[in-house]
Amino acid sequence: MDDQNKNLILATALSFIVILVWFVLFPPPEPPQQDATTAEATSETGNSATAPATATAPSAATGEAPAATDTAADETAPEAPRVPISTPSLEGSISLKGGRIDQLALRNYRETLEPDSDIVTLLSPVGSDHAYYALFGWAPGQGLSAETVPGANTIWDVESGQELTPDSPVTLVWDNGAGLTFRREISVDEKFMFTVSQSVENTGSATTSLAPYGILARHGEPEGLKNFFILHEGGIRMVDGELTETDYDDFEPATDHETIGVAENGWTGFTDHYWMTTLVPGGNGAQITTFEDTRRNIYQTTVKQATETLAPGQSAAVSTRLFAGAKEWETIRAYQNEGGIDRFLDSIDWGWFFFLTKPIFAVLHWLNVTLAGMGLAGSMGWAIIGLTLLIKALLLPLAYKSYVSMAKMKELQPQMEKIKESAGDDRQKLQKEMMELYKKEKVNPASGCLPILLQIPIFFSLYKVIFVTLELRHAPWIGWIKDLSAPDPSSLYNLWGILPWAAPEPGSILALIFIGILPLLLGISMWLQQKLNPAPTDPTQQMIFAWMPWVFMFMLGSFASGLVIYWIANNTITFVQQYLIMRSQGYKPDVLGNIKGSFKRKPKTDQK
Repeated sequence: MDDQNKNLILATALSFIVILVWFVLFPPPEPPQQDATTAEATSETGNSATAPATATAPSAATGEAPAATDTAADETAPEAPRVPISTPSLEGSISLKGGRIDQLALRNYRETLEPDSDIVTLLSPVGSDHAYYALFGWAPGQGLSAETVPGANTIWDVESGQELTPDSPVTLVWDNGAGLTFRREISVDEKFMFTVSQSVENTGSATTSLAPYGILARHGEPEGLKNFFILHEGGIRMVDGELTETDYDDFEPATDHETIGVAENGWTGFTDHYWMTTLVPGGNGAQITTFEDTRRNIYQTTVKQATETLAPGQSAAVSTRLFAGAKEWETIRAYQNEGGIDRFLDSIDWGWFFFLTKPIFAVLHWLNVTLAGMGLAGSMGWAIIGLTLLIKALLLPLAYKSYVSMAKMKELQPQMEKIKESAGDDRQKLQKEMMELYKKEKVNPASGCLPILLQIPIFFSLYKVIFVTLELRHAPWIGWIKDLSAPDPSSLYNLWGILPWAAPEPGSILALIFIGILPLLLGISMWLQQKLNPAPTDPTQQMIFAWMPWVFMFMLGSFASGLVIYWIANNTITFVQQYLIMRSQGYKPDVLGNIKGSFKRKPKTDQK
């Protein structure tokens, strides 16, 4: 077997190994399961007492933010009035019981592709399935008790504003009857950022101290949790440039958790596949805690800011920002660059290959916006093809060198055969003379594998980008492709929609066997790329090369449509590149002849 064929087999083996390892490390997401403890946890959250959630504020040995079970509303109490929330991106309401933001839905995102599908619900009040809410308040310090500061069940009054919109903030007020008046002004922008400004005025005769806090509480694991290795869902925080991601299984218990001090900047919250809630404290000296009340199955992250000490007649105010919405790349980047939220883009799970996934998505987003601005329908699909062209252009010098080297290897075949004949069974002599020939002719026999090796991290990075970024979710392309983040919905089972019955359910064995149009095009593109060269004479190699396109077709058929489009475009561009380079080296590929040759019946060998 000559070295060129060895390299071809090596490249094939590497490709198979990469795909197999991918399926082992990144299996398809498991279907979501209903958490049996969620309903029980939700119904047990009223009027319980646990240990305080955080340590003492840095400025005084007073003022501890309460735990989730201390802040849970009393479900037996009558429902309080609500203040509506209405923005171009959000709809919901604020409960005057606790002043919590606990009803929120995303206007521009639906649960499914159906036009009448429900819009995505992000926050839900206590008493509903999977309660999830934001709560703000003051922890009592010197001279104060829990009853003298606003808590989870405090009924606030509306001082100004009847509806929270980007143009009209809402101010809540509560007087504790003992010399302290609390106000909470809540404003929101046109996207997903709330600003909660808390103030307190001491009109009494005694000095008091208290610490402002913000809490995000989640009752049970979220519905539809994917539990997919490639995606992080759970707690997330950035403290002074260090990112920490905590899976729900790894939350510390409420009785033994760490308090993280923020020296300069930080944020903390919960991240889902496409949605997120995040608290961003204003000013320095904040403390962050993240833990789980395992008995009630409540996950919580808290930001407590420095304790304020107020003499009679003094007042204090502090602001906290709350991000609650979709992880839109452009929106989050604006909050990072213009809003000063440190490394906020890292809230998107870029993965191990972040040095590739970040720039790849930045280019993909730019292409999408540019093409959409030109009025091109399905712009994200065309952006993937444009990205493929750019990647192939960047790798062209290496591809050219590789193809030229392969062409020279073909020219050296007669000399290599002579060396093999003269060396006989002397392997050492064969290797030495081969190396001398390669050196003399300036040929690298391994260069043919380099383009394939470089494609591996790019392929993985693009898979990550397509899977985790919101911009690919429900993004249409052409015709039947309505969601580039999902597999091709067409199927051979109903002749790709011609026959009057439904295609098999995605993820089923039938869906894997009866592939769609895009996987079929993928197999054909790989098969045509092979036909640039005659079939190898070795029977084993012939069999490997004959089956490889169709094996890949079925293996990659269940991948996201966007990734299959990339692979088809990559194969097509590679075919054109290789054809032109081979022509430039004086070799005219007989593509049609090679295709005809693959259909010829092989002569049977005589059996004796």
